[in-house]
Amino acid sequence: MNEALSLRGACRAFRSGDATLTVLDGADLTLRAGEIIALVAPSGTGKSTLLHVAGLLERPDSGTVIVTGQDSATLDDTARTRLRRDTIGFVYQFHHLLGEFSALENVMLPQMVAGKPRGKAAARARDLLGALGLGQRLDHLPSKLSGGEQQRVALARALANAPRVLLADEPTGNLDSATADAVFEQLLRTVRSQGVAALIATHNPDLAARMDRTVTLRQGKIWPA
Repeated sequence: MNEALSLRGACRAFRSGDATLTVLDGADLTLRAGEIIALVAPSGTGKSTLLHVAGLLERPDSGTVIVTGQDSATLDDTARTRLRRDTIGFVYQFHHLLGEFSALENVMLPQMVAGKPRGKAAARARDLLGALGLGQRLDHLPSKLSGGEQQRVALARALANAPRVLLADEPTGNLDSATADAVFEQLLRTVRSQGVAALIATHNPDLAARMDRTVTLRQGKIWPA
């Protein structure tokens, strides 16, 4: 399979007073097209930092992140933003939907920001929301949707620009177990049907077991790479 995302020797540390906290220390990971990887590690080990570096939201102090063959270390901020917008989708534990916009509009907006005409953005949003079982909820504001429905809208939004890579940080962590299971099943089905490479952080071993493989973050390194 083709490599969709690769971390090579990624290092990231933070200063706190006189101390230095090393979060990533030569982290290596390869994520292939169509592959879904579970990232399972205790809280405080740096899972969110890893996802931010992998998603080009933070620059590593050293090492590099290669996305669909493009070495991000060679790019300026504008080019990094464009690469992130065009190739990477994010889903967080909290949905972060825009409350004044409908479900349909929340999924249209990232497409329109990327330059897609309104009509085509709406058609893509309808297709995604329909596939996630929300075809009857298109015009509802987030406040009128259940937690599970809101998170499915967030997933549709993350997939709106047809990313090659999906990064998810505890995407069902804010849901009850039954809702989390249903949302996660739809996430897996949708991601697999679109051939997206996905790295999903979770504390739930049952969810991790349903993915293709599991990695962990320990002492700043990813095991196995």
